[in-house]
Amino acid sequence: MKVRYFAWVRERVGHAEEEVEPPAEVASVADLIAWLSQRDEGYAAAFAEPTVIRAAIDQEHVEHDTALNGAREVAFFPPMTGG
Repeated sequence: MKVRYFAWVRERVGHAEEEVEPPAEVASVADLIAWLSQRDEGYAAAFAEPTVIRAAIDQEHVEHDTALNGAREVAFFPPMTGG
């Protein structure tokens, strides 16, 4: 699956997107965050406060408990602020 990172999540991870093949036990967005955060210090910093991270599967906003079943793309981004 493709994983895309936006704003300060991208800055901490060090790139905008990548292809990943998580293990079978990574079944939800929360599992993917936990798995990614173990990769290195940049990922750990990006996902240090997972509750503030927003996620989308195939361009639809989702909660962290959403299953990854058949996801082609998962995107992570910080909370949006507006004016």
